[in-house]
Amino acid sequence: MARVLEVCVDAVESAESAARGGATRLELCANLVIGGTSPDEDLFCMVRERVDIPIRVLLRPRFGDFLYSDEEYELLRRQVRRFAALGADGVVIGLLRPDGTLDEERMAGLIGLAGGCGVTLHRAFDVCRDPFEALGAARRLGVDTILTSGQQASCVDGAPLLAQLVEAAGGRPQILVGAGVSAAVILDLQPKTGADAFHLSAKRTLESGMVFRRQGVPMGLPGMDEFTIWRCDGDAVRQARAALDALCPA
Repeated sequence: MARVLEVCVDAVESAESAARGGATRLELCANLVIGGTSPDEDLFCMVRERVDIPIRVLLRPRFGDFLYSDEEYELLRRQVRRFAALGADGVVIGLLRPDGTLDEERMAGLIGLAGGCGVTLHRAFDVCRDPFEALGAARRLGVDTILTSGQQASCVDGAPLLAQLVEAAGGRPQILVGAGVSAAVILDLQPKTGADAFHLSAKRTLESGMVFRRQGVPMGLPGMDEFTIWRCDGDAVRQARAALDALCPA
């Protein structure tokens, strides 16, 4: 399969920076600060108008685990159908059963609605019971990509399992390495794992333009700074692309 440098973004500005930096694909979400949730349709449309690289859309109805209620599953069904119709190049999904196995029945239902879009199994894979069992299920379902850190908090720590997964998958599906990726990490991990696909957000923080700042009134997660904005650093993407190109030439 072709080498991939996928950048996860949750804003139009970040999408543009990632594309200028040399990303080969975007994963579009909302609320990147909590691991990503399903984005707004208008956000997708604005990004689609402004970048000319493939866009896969993360579909996750909420923060937290990947065991979804009937209502949440119906929401996912509607989102898959809608984003496929809007022209998404792929969807990024993942559902687990209570025992930690991949929910193949519900995954198949979503894939059937995707209209031939690409399908990434997201990091629900990293909290599943058995990664090789889940790899086999993903292959049966026709998933073309698995995003994984090797079932660790960072891909550096997950390198041994990542190498095993790349070998076991044989490109079907493609193993997309994520969680803590940078140019330096690509240079370190690619020879160790044989991976040819990497996923990063390349985050940098910007100070809010607010002059008056009311303190002590959090709007979300406790401890989060309401006056810090996350955006993609195009230079970090450019460096990551150079590292990947050096190790995996076209």
